[in-house]
Amino acid sequence: MQVVVTGGAGFIGRRLVRQLLQQGTLLGLDGRPRSIERITIVDAAAADDLTDPRLEHVVGDISDPGVVNGAINPDTSAIFHLAAVVSGMAEADFALGMRINVDASRLILEACRQAGHGPRLVFASSVAVYGGAPSATMRDATAPTPRTSYGTQKAMVELLINDYSRRGYVDGRVLRLPTISVRPGRPNAAASSFASGIIREPLNGEPAVCPVDPETTLLLLSPSGVVGCMIHGHDMPAEAFGGNRVVNLPGLSVTVREMVRALERVAGPEVVSRIRWEPDARIAKFVANWPGAWDNSRALALGFPGDQNFEDNIRQYIAEQSH
Repeated sequence: MQVVVTGGAGFIGRRLVRQLLQQGTLLGLDGRPRSIERITIVDAAAADDLTDPRLEHVVGDISDPGVVNGAINPDTSAIFHLAAVVSGMAEADFALGMRINVDASRLILEACRQAGHGPRLVFASSVAVYGGAPSATMRDATAPTPRTSYGTQKAMVELLINDYSRRGYVDGRVLRLPTISVRPGRPNAAASSFASGIIREPLNGEPAVCPVDPETTLLLLSPSGVVGCMIHGHDMPAEAFGGNRVVNLPGLSVTVREMVRALERVAGPEVVSRIRWEPDARIAKFVANWPGAWDNSRALALGFPGDQNFEDNIRQYIAEQSH
């Protein structure tokens, strides 16, 4: 089978591609295990560290019809659509966010429709589709009321995928991601970047700045948890979703203060002393619109894997960095 991963050169995309190469199979459109013969990575940057004879690299603009139509064809069985302009960048550049987050997604859906065989499409949505009531517990069926352009753009694509799935053009699965922590690498333009930075940088011996109040509550999921959920979401039968293809993935609901305490228990007070608390009104405004809790019951009933506690997430990051 042929698999397409948009955003495959990104952090989560790389992890997903490596896991797919390692396991070697996915469930096909007939529900039976199929060997993965080719994975096409579509991204604006090359993933030079990913080398395998089963890989095809397409470097280009995901909003270019030629790029999308060249990657998705009647042989494509599965698409993992991860490519996106992140929250802070989408707010700063409205046109860019609409072009990459909405227009490119529509191109992908249209390519699937034209292919004519209803490939499976796993879309990475976000907690940012909610807004305005951060203290409330959100459910899968809670109406999205985004307060950012990024959240609005994700919500628009969710609706499109539900409709394209209803009409049989794709077999869509929309996975709403909590904030991913702990990410390796360097900070990016996402408003949630600090959620990894306040753990990663102190562990690396560097200072870190926390821009939000210590009592701010976040929904968190580990990198390995996200990849596991994406593959599980792909392999589920369509009928398991019913009429709603959207699932809130299992997330840990923790305050920033609890995150820092977990870091201290794992790594000690000297590491935690590298964190400075410096409020940033812009970032705090973003985060205040995201729910700190949502109902995981549907995701857990559908078999999606979750994390046990945030300390394990930190230990997982440390173990991976030591290799």
